Amino acid sequence: MSEQAMYLKPNVVFEPLIDRWYAWPHMISPATAAFNLANRQLKIMNSYIQAPAVHAAACKNPKMKGGPFIDLGGKKVNKVKELRTHFQDDRGQMIELAQAMHELDVLLKNEASGYSLHPLYEKVPDRLKGYVELVYDRNNNATFRVIEPLLYHSEYYDESSQSVALFLTENDERPFALSTPRVDDEGVVHLHIPFKHEFIDALARTKKEPRPISELKAMLAGHDFDEAMFESFFTTEAPPAYEPYTGDRIRMRYFGHACIMVETKDVSILVDPLISYYGYDTSIDHFSDADLPDVIDYVLITHNHQDHVLLETLLPLRHKVRNIVVPKGSGGTLQDPDLKLMLNKVGFNNVVELGELHTLNFVDANITGLPFMGEHADLDIRTKICHHVEVSGFSMIFLADSCNIEPRLYDHIQKIMGNVDVVFLGMECDGAPLSWLYGPLLPEEPNRDQDNSRRLSGCNYDKGMALVDTFSPKEIYVYAMGQEPWVEFISSIKYTDESNPIVQSNRLVEVCNKQGVTAERLFGEKELLYQRKAAPVA
Repeated sequence: MSEQAMYLKPNVVFEPLIDRWYAWPHMISPATAAFNLANRQLKIMNSYIQAPAVHAAACKNPKMKGGPFIDLGGKKVNKVKELRTHFQDDRGQMIELAQAMHELDVLLKNEASGYSLHPLYEKVPDRLKGYVELVYDRNNNATFRVIEPLLYHSEYYDESSQSVALFLTENDERPFALSTPRVDDEGVVHLHIPFKHEFIDALARTKKEPRPISELKAMLAGHDFDEAMFESFFTTEAPPAYEPYTGDRIRMRYFGHACIMVETKDVSILVDPLISYYGYDTSIDHFSDADLPDVIDYVLITHNHQDHVLLETLLPLRHKVRNIVVPKGSGGTLQDPDLKLMLNKVGFNNVVELGELHTLNFVDANITGLPFMGEHADLDIRTKICHHVEVSGFSMIFLADSCNIEPRLYDHIQKIMGNVDVVFLGMECDGAPLSWLYGPLLPEEPNRDQDNSRRLSGCNYDKGMALVDTFSPKEIYVYAMGQEPWVEFISSIKYTDESNPIVQSNRLVEVCNKQGVTAERLFGEKELLYQRKAAPVA
């Protein structure tokens, strides 16, 4: 069997893990990883060990979905204890790094009074010496920035903590990724390899290009794993062949959540990849990775949240992506890790940063970065950008979760870019509170009222309609709502007809349609074909 050329089965799930916890962007950058390890994961494990039945009950309550509860049914307490011991014995430097940053916050709060910060450098905790710069903002508020590239070259970035879990699935059911570690399970193969390992690209290729399993296993020489289970993930059955688009129009395909493919016969652009697995029965029609071209010219990332930078999708696509375009960050603020640096470290050597109103020009098309406001709980985060994509004179804007807090911003943009043909707009207008995602990074816990007032929210009806009035699109599509079942494990969103984002987006769709603007809230899959406004460049 191992000498016969085989395909990877289409329903093999690929989970990237760090210390057996799901790998999302804040778990890669050393500074944010330290805080999440110490202030999120250890606390959740301690709580589970003390009261596993409480966690089991909470996970059955839909209102508690996305909360800090381990979804193991109250079982495998000893496995969680073993993982906690690993954190304490082998990852102590990360716990100490988080403590050092907390101590530095306290130092600056107590001793920085508007005078020179130079004398305070000798008081910086030893673990941080040489890794931080002390600074004031214009209002004499003291803080620090981390010199992030140096941290990646320190003991705080440990590739041995990275691994990959492979298993077969027949549905989209998984525990909420940010709260439940992947302890040993039947049917799961754990590969202790770094994310940049060439094996990942070779394995991903076998979905389309058969290869002897022996060659793949040879790439894992010296690694201990269940070889029999690994071999069960392969088949001789060839997948359906991908049919590249060869028409003269512009094809748009919606893959779910915020993932859109814009394709002509000459260029392919994939926005915010979050792709469903396939190969099992489901009542929801949807595109999958089998519907992606063999080469993707540009992957566009709007912002650095786990449902827009999904390593589980990005790593298996790495071998076919020519360019990955990310927002240009400010560099060094703790809550805003460098996305280009992170992707470089996990094996992407083709990352391009795009700033506000900067444009990438290529044959018959261009991509311009637009300012992105809101959805980050009022934190100073720069690694976020919307995209204006123009192909043969036909224009689209992808606003993702940007919230139209200040309509004059888009008035200014419209004067520069003009009207657009299609708007893609996120309307998750309630959003989680500040602490849900950023709590582990905060030096002080916000009170409940503050926490609930600062939310990770997008546009409501009024803000969305203001954008329609500004850009006069012929079509508007509500997306990035997290409704598809294959998104739930990373977003924890589950709406009803009475949920505010559904009510608000229904109203926008209804009013736009009455005004003659084609409008729809996307779900599952959608394909549209658009006429070029100009002849393609030869």
